[in-house]
Amino acid sequence: MTLSLGLACLWLVAANFRAMFPSKDHLWKFAYFMIAIGVPILIGVYVQNGPWVALILLIMGGWIMRWPVYYAWLWLKRRVS
Repeated sequence: MTLSLGLACLWLVAANFRAMFPSKDHLWKFAYFMIAIGVPILIGVYVQNGPWVALILLIMGGWIMRWPVYYAWLWLKRRVS
């Protein structure tokens, strides 16, 4: 297993673990932090393992961070239409 896949698995475990506990800001600060860390890890996965593995990890990350993805989708729809 490459370093980037190990970091991606660690990222997924940390995001799942943190999402189990409530917070006053509904985890938005944590989501921003995890997105900032996740993008370079995803780029590393893409470079070391190829686009299909990176796409699978992107979908897995989007599944965990569903609210930021949902609001980004709404923002994109407003910009296009």
